[in-house]
Formats: sequence, structure tokens, C-alpha cells
Amino acid sequence: MVNPIFVHLRNHTEYSLCLGAIKLKKMIAKAKEYNMPAVAITDTGNMFGALEYSLAASKEGIQPIIGCELLLEADEFFDDSKSEREKNFSKIVLLAQTDEGFYNIVDLDSNIFLKRQNGIAPHINFEWLKNKNSGIICLTGGCEGLIGKLLLKGKKNEAEKALLELKEIFGDRLYIELLRHGLKDEVDTEKDFIDLAYKHNIPLVATNDCHFLTKDMFKAQDVLSCISEGRYITETNRKRQTPEHYFKSPEEMVTLFADIPEAIENTINIAKRIHTMAYTRKPTLPHFQLPEGMTEADYMRKLSVEGLER
Repeated sequence: MVNPIFVHLRNHTEYSLCLGAIKLKKMIAKAKEYNMPAVAITDTGNMFGALEYSLAASKEGIQPIIGCELLLEADEFFDDSKSEREKNFSKIVLLAQTDEGFYNIVDLDSNIFLKRQNGIAPHINFEWLKNKNSGIICLTGGCEGLIGKLLLKGKKNEAEKALLELKEIFGDRLYIELLRHGLKDEVDTEKDFIDLAYKHNIPLVATNDCHFLTKDMFKAQDVLSCISEGRYITETNRKRQTPEHYFKSPEEMVTLFADIPEAIENTINIAKRIHTMAYTRKPTLPHFQLPEGMTEADYMRKLSVEGLER
């Protein structure tokens, strides 16, 4: 294989439901076509595709990177008063680096639903991250992440404080994420992202937040997004992706970030740091006391017979 030059670290597959339209097997085939040694899945708020993707990717010689895009609540960095149902949420991307990290993300992802309050979006907070960060690589989420949202509100001091808190939690497993889809918010925050990265010695990483596989799928994804949000395709004041949110080739990404080659190189460095995936295992069954003198096989046979007799 030719030396890899870029790895996609932020992809929304069919398991993101209406928020993504990338078929796992087609993404794997495209990754092979592009000579990518690894590819991540970071579905929105779930890890439903982790096992299927791990098995399919590894079978084809692609290193599966398992992650998740979650909402982070951090009201303490904002001074605007909001009700419980209008919290300040921002996006954060977590990638499993180790087996422990994989299960920590599973735990975080499970708890956003188990501990969810009615009417409030499933989310995590800094306290959860402090308790469940081991073995996890964190990407800051670009202009839709906490740092980006604070910068867009003109809160540079708060943005720096939040970044340092994330650095305290993740250490050298924190990366400042840069995205270039042509959005104004991305342009407005990029210089500050770079300045903060150099000031605090935090590496930059380039991602493309892929929601569909090829550029010609944009219209279909746009319709899917409307279905998800209950909106009409003719509405202009709705959130939408751009035609650039597709699974770009390594050459396209290198050209896009030609002025910041380190952000491209760090996608490879992150892939090299990751050594976990989802594995198959026997079903986890409850433990129970067998009747004296009876083997498990005998007991199961007895239950089957009793079931037939009923």
C-alpha cells in the first residue's frame, strides 16, 4: 500500500439515522479505493454500528476507529440565562483509543439516555468527562464545538478557559479540530483555533464531518435532514449541510489544507494511536443456581421439555 496521507475521523453513517446516509460497506470500499489504512465512524449520539463496522472493516484490511459525536452541556462558560430546556449545547467528538476507552464511550453514550430529563436533548457534561475520559481521544468539534461557540459569541477568554479545562481532562489526547466546508462560522473561528493551538501546544487535526459518500448525494441528504427535523425542503431558515460534507479523497483533503499540513498529518498520527475495536463475544447470560446434581445442559433440557408440555 502507498504511504497513507489522510484518514477520515468524522463520519455519520446510516446509523446516525436521518442525520447521515453513508452505508458502511460502501464507505469501506471507498476507503480501500483511496488507500486509507483506517476510517472512523462517529455517529450522532449512538454506537449502534460499532460491531458491524469493526467486523466488516477489519475483514477488508481497514482499521476501524470507533467513536461518537455527543452533545456537551457547559452552561458555566456562558453568561446568558437559559431555562432547563434551553441549555447551551455544543458538539464534541470522542474516539476510542483503547479497550477501556471504548467501554467508557459506551458508558457515556448509554447514560445520556438512561439519565435523560424529559424534553431535554441527551447530553454529557464536564463532570462525566472527568470521570470517564481514560483511553479516549477528544476532538473539539470545530465551530459547532464548545470552543467555537464561545469564540463566535466573542467570549475569547471563556473559550481559552474551556479549552484548558478540556486539556486538563484529556492531556495529549486532545486535538483542536479544523473543518473547511465554506461556512462563515468556520472562517470566523479558524484563526483563533490556530492561535490557541500554538499558544497551548495542542495539536490541530483536519476533519470533514462527512454525512454522505459522494457529492451528488447532497440533495438526497438534504431531504433526509428535512424529514429528521420536520421541515420543508423549500424553507431557507433551516439548518443544513453543504455539498462539501462528502467523503473526500485524501488528495482533496491535502489540497484543502495545503497551508496547514500538520492538521492532515495528525489524522494519521491519531490512527496510529488507536488499538481497539468492537469484538464479538458469547451472550452475557444471568448467573443462576443449578439444582443439586444437575448439569447446565440437563437443566436447559428440562426447561425445554416443560415448555413443550405447557
